[in-house]
Amino acid sequence: MRAKATPSWPQALHELPLFRAVGRVTRVTDLGVESLGPELALGEVCELRTPEGEHIEAEVVAIHDDRAMFMPYGHCKGLTVGAEVFARHAQPSIAVADGLLGQVVDAFGIPLGGEALRGSVRQMPLHPSPINPLDRAPIQHPVDTGVRAIDALLPLGNGQRLGIFAGSGVGKSSFLGMLARNIQADVSVIALIGERGREVKEFLETRLIAEARARTVVVVATAEQPAVVRARAAYAATSIAEYFRDQNKHVLLMMDSVTRFAMARREIDLAAGQPPTARGYTPSVFSAIPALCERCGGIAGGGSISALYTVLVEGDDLNEPVADALRATLDGHIVLSRELANEGHFPAIDVLQSVSRLDSALLEAPDLALAQDLRSLLAIHKRQHEMVDMGLYKVGSNARLDRALSNWERITSFLRQRTDECSTRPMSRRSLVHALAHGESP
Repeated sequence: MRAKATPSWPQALHELPLFRAVGRVTRVTDLGVESLGPELALGEVCELRTPEGEHIEAEVVAIHDDRAMFMPYGHCKGLTVGAEVFARHAQPSIAVADGLLGQVVDAFGIPLGGEALRGSVRQMPLHPSPINPLDRAPIQHPVDTGVRAIDALLPLGNGQRLGIFAGSGVGKSSFLGMLARNIQADVSVIALIGERGREVKEFLETRLIAEARARTVVVVATAEQPAVVRARAAYAATSIAEYFRDQNKHVLLMMDSVTRFAMARREIDLAAGQPPTARGYTPSVFSAIPALCERCGGIAGGGSISALYTVLVEGDDLNEPVADALRATLDGHIVLSRELANEGHFPAIDVLQSVSRLDSALLEAPDLALAQDLRSLLAIHKRQHEMVDMGLYKVGSNARLDRALSNWERITSFLRQRTDECSTRPMSRRSLVHALAHGESP
């Protein structure tokens, strides 16, 4: 159930409907519930009532002629054919307030610790109208992430949306926790979608410091929860971020992971009867992803939402459908390499496969030249390192490769960083200049 402000009894009596539209359940399966009536809209939240009087909230995921398909937010135990379906004629929303700061909430905005929602409560729609493109603010100001490789080579701007692409077990969660601790935003909203239950508490206790926790809202939907709840958590986290953005605040939204959101949407769409297309994903998934991401950004004369979305690439394939859709939607991406992770290189950022589409707008010309210089040394080292390792390269044959080899230790030292280390932007620049200083040939 969603938390709501309790109205006075005269107001409640005035708002009481004179009648309620009722339908009847005609089919119950593991994938969802079908009913005959009442009149409903796609995405609407309705109420199912078991013969024992238990109330189950469900969301309309498909409508075929006079029949509606629901996916319940909870279990379907006790639900039988003939059970009553009540229309609420309300689109999904979430109760938000300033008191959410420091809280861990579920997909409905209810604190998991059992605390009551403090402060003046406001209902935010889960699916608001799109932002007018002319109302968006340009991205001009860099955000300090505390990570040298990002601030110097792959800058994040205020209002930018960046993807973190990684396979399983390459340090994605540790990297995300590092960013959550270091990025100084007015408010942070962290969405943990489809995570294992044990990882939630572990993330809170080991990845977030007390100072960061006080200005953070964590939205949780664990792996065992229904697909409609996991998908709702992504929308809920974005709505919470929009609430604080409307207060002219800089909000950092971190979602781990958007791939599990896509998987939840696929499960919903398949239950609704949509045909699978690319690798089993339904067409609606590839419209839901940009619709979700486009809600972030800056508003002219107002606040902003800077977003970091993790993408769990299947089989380390960076061209799989969800990764490909996110790469086309976002303002840049950071690729974490399994090869680097296996070498104990943290963060395992593959600079050559990563890009910030706003680097020329966020870096001064001298800093941009330094970043491009480092990239060129990394590129030539990658092309020729096998020949060097086999002893087939003669020093002096290629000046750029000689420089890359002589500076290699300093370059890798620059790209490596401990999880508890925070590097300011001036420190990152000095480290980059040192890494590129001309050294002696090997």
